This record gives sequence, C-alpha cells and structure tokens, in this order.
Amino acid sequence: MKIVSAVVLIILLNSAVAWLVNLPQEAGQDVPEGKLNSLSFAPFREGQSPMESVFPTPADIEFDLQLMSKKTHSIRTYASAEGTMPVIPALVRKYGLTLIQGAWLGGEEKGNKKEIDELIRSANANPDVVKRVIVGNEVLLRGDLEPEELIKYIREVKKAVKQPVSYADVWSMYMKYPELIKEVDFITIHILPYWEDEPIAVDQAPAHIARIYRHVRQEANAIAPNKPILIGESGWPSEGRQRGWAVPSVVNEAKFIRGLIQVANANGFDYNIVEAINQSWKSELEGVVGANWGLFSIDRKEVFPLTGKVYENPDWYKGLLASTIFFLIAVVICWRPLQNLSILPQTGLLVFLQVLTVLWVNQVELLWYTSYSDWQRLMTVIISGLNVLLGGLIVQRGYGLLTGQIAKPKFAMGLYTIYMLFTGYAIFKTFSLAINGRYISFPIEAVTIPVIGMVGLMLIRYVMGSAKSLAAFELNDLIGYVNAKASQGKIIGYALLVTGVALIVGETYVFFDSRDLVADHPEFSNRLGIAFNYTVTNRQLLTWLVCLIVLALPLLAGKQTTSSKR
Repeated sequence: MKIVSAVVLIILLNSAVAWLVNLPQEAGQDVPEGKLNSLSFAPFREGQSPMESVFPTPADIEFDLQLMSKKTHSIRTYASAEGTMPVIPALVRKYGLTLIQGAWLGGEEKGNKKEIDELIRSANANPDVVKRVIVGNEVLLRGDLEPEELIKYIREVKKAVKQPVSYADVWSMYMKYPELIKEVDFITIHILPYWEDEPIAVDQAPAHIARIYRHVRQEANAIAPNKPILIGESGWPSEGRQRGWAVPSVVNEAKFIRGLIQVANANGFDYNIVEAINQSWKSELEGVVGANWGLFSIDRKEVFPLTGKVYENPDWYKGLLASTIFFLIAVVICWRPLQNLSILPQTGLLVFLQVLTVLWVNQVELLWYTSYSDWQRLMTVIISGLNVLLGGLIVQRGYGLLTGQIAKPKFAMGLYTIYMLFTGYAIFKTFSLAINGRYISFPIEAVTIPVIGMVGLMLIRYVMGSAKSLAAFELNDLIGYVNAKASQGKIIGYALLVTGVALIVGETYVFFDSRDLVADHPEFSNRLGIAFNYTVTNRQLLTWLVCLIVLALPLLAGKQTTSSKR
C-alpha cells in the first residue's frame, strides 16, 4: 500500500506540474478580425519539395487556399511556372483572395525565362486577382544574379504588365544596391529580426521593424520620394535553435506577429507575414528552424490562433498521459525490487522513474515532430531506443546502489557502452555546431536521459554516504563497470570540454564576423564584446554546455581503477 500511495502522489504531482507549465499565455492584442493583410503561401506537403520537383496536386492547393481564406485577405507566392503553381490564380479568385505573384529567379537563364513568361501571362490573364508582381526573391543575397542581370528582368516585366512591379530581398540589399529603388514600382524588403546579424529579442522586434522601415524610407526618399514600401517577409520561428536573444517558440511567434500588426496598423505599414504553412523541405537548407515559420503545421493543424491566449503545446495532456502510462509500466516491472526498499529510497527511486519517463516522452515528441525525412525518423527511433535502454540500466544501477549490490558485468558493460555512444554523439554534434552551426539545433533533448540519469546516480551515491570526494563520481564507480582502458574515458571527457570551448569560440566568431555587426561596430574590442555577449546569454547554448560538463564529469572525476565496483 505504501508503494501505491507513493505512485498516486507522484502521478498527481507530475500532473500538477504539467498543468502549471502548460497554462495558456498572453501573446498580445488580437489580430483585427482574426485576419492578416497578406501571407506567404507555399502549398508543399510532407515529402514534396520544389528542389526535387515534387509538387502538390491542384486539389491539395485548393484545400490550402480554402484554409488560408479564413486567415488572410491576400497571399504572396514565390514561383509562377513550376509544377502546379499556375493553377493558383484561379483558385485564389474562387476563395475571394488577392495575389502578390512572384517569379522565382536563379542562376539558370532557361528557368528564369520560363518563370518570367508565366508571370507575365498570369498577370495579364488575371488582373482582377493579381494585384502586384515580384520579380525574384533574395537573388542578390544568394548571389545567383548580378544587379545588372536582375534589373533586365525587372524592366522586361514592367514593359509587359500593368500591375506594380517589385523585387524582394532583405532590407540591407536595397541599401547595398540603391539603384534598385529607381527600377521598381514599389520596394519589397524582408525584415526578419530572428535572422539579423544582431538578433533581436521578440519583445523588441516590433520596434526594430519600425526602425528599419523608417531607415529604408529615409534612404529611398533621397532617390525616389514616397515610393511605396512593402514589408514582403516578416515572421518568427516556432521551433529550432536560439540565436543570441532570439528564441524560437510558438508563443513567441504569436507575440511577434501580433506585435508587428499593431506597429503596422499604427504606422500605416504594408506587410506580408511569412508564412502560411510549415515547409518541411526547407529543413534541408535551414534545419529545424527553417521548417517552422507557419501559422499551420505541415499536416495543416493550426500552430497558434490569431486571437486569444496561446498554448506552447496545446496537446500537452497527451504527453502527460503517455508519461503516466510508461511510469505505471515501469512500476509494475520494478514492483518486487521496490518492496525491498525502505520508504525514503523507495519514494526517491519512484520519483526518478517518473522523471525519466517524462524526459523520454518529451524527447520522442520533439524529435519526431522535427524529423522531416526517413533518415531523420530512423535516427529518432535509434536515439529514443538507446535512451530507453540506458534509462532502464540507470534505474537498475540506482537500485543496486541503494541496496549495496554489486553490478552485474553484462549490464554494467551495456550501460557503459551506451553512455559512451551518447558522449561520442555529443562531441560530434558540438563540433558541428562550432564549425557551422547556423542551422543546427542544440540536441539537448537527445541527451537528457544520460545527463539526468548520471545526476541521479551521483545523488544516490551522495545520499547513501559513499561520495566522500569527487573521485566517487568517477564513471566506473557510478555504473559498476571495470574499465581496463583507463585513459580512454579521460580523453573523451576532455574532448567534450574542448568541443564546448570550441562552440563558444565558433558562435562568437559568427557574430563577430557578420556583415552588419562589422559595419555598425567597426572597433575590434567593442564588436568582440557584443558578439561574446550574444553567445554567453544564449540559454539553449548554455544548457547544452551544462550537458557537456555533466557528461564529462564522470569521465574525468578521480583516478580510474580496475578493482571491483559496488
């Protein structure tokens, strides 16, 4: 009965914590009428990609546009001739929307001509729907065309259509190539505070939008007074890696969009939000963060509402239910051994079990949600499976420490092997983040069980009074494994710390060497201080560094021996 009472109490406590953590949050003022002015629209679904020429069917596009008609008055497209894109104008008309139609330009002349021809044809055939056209998107930023080549395409379209013509790029490209301002009928700028060389916190982002808009307006007025400006892209990611003070989250995405609209309405800014639907194919180019800018998920489920409070995870109760079920299964498996413990160790081990099951369920949910290919899903299955095995072995070892039992060599070797696999994984991911981590998420969830598991074993040794010094937390003593290669663990432990330092250096250098930071802060020491500050105040990065330290500690603690381990 004591075990049952403890289990019930732990489940109730876990439920209360889950409920409190997942309360709906305020995200700013409601969007007027619950509709946006304009929304970037790409209709690709899971397994579809413009890079692989796999396009949605007209029926898929119609479904999406019907959905969009409830959220926006207009849509912006990026390509005109590719795949099934030519059906969009007629369907836009059917659902009472208007269209800012784009032509996708790249480095291939044949493809560019096809896009331009279809843009001209569509604009002339659908003047009631196509209200503006955009010739190219971030072509100069990518370096696909020179400004002179781009201007030729802009002039060609201007001669052939009656609608206003523009080119879209990040705002700094218009400052770099001011000759574009003369060529376009309206200036289309992208202002994405998350991607700025000096990342902007979500609370300061609307003011940043207004500041950049006014700066562009001032520069443009010196060349072409009162030329219209469209904020062609502005948005915030709901998932992915943190950059400086810019933190992706569902609530932050909602806050940003609502804040932007308040600023736009107050100042009369013309805007388009990026984007309608999460695009999984973008993960190939921009990682998890690139795939999560939509109002809707890839399976067309609303990520957040434009009115009312916002849940970071509206399905949190499903995770709670799953973690409770797995916890109860673990209790049934451990029922007899648990009866051999007194009340305090018994309760402590039960709490440990519940924590591990919560971590595992959260891990599976996030890793699966952010897996966009068969290979990524396979990796999720492997990582989650190894975490289950490791969690089971850690609990078994914890029980052994509580009862003074000698670890079974086979289980201890298994625990050691899986733990070393995770340390190797951590070294590889940290090295990747240090070298080129712009689009790589911090893999915190993947190692939460190894990290918290080791912390749990350390606490058990401490509480049991067997931790007389730091040496007691050495890996062999913790897991009961006799490691003949004593130097191997220390090398890996130092490698974890070295890659952690490399991550700090690499992240700092990326900010330090960024174009806008160099321009705005030319003094070396000042720029270095700003770049370092962005790095060491990144909560995700700091959390990952803590994970590395915890993983390294058992490998570096004390002097490893080859004696029997209890």
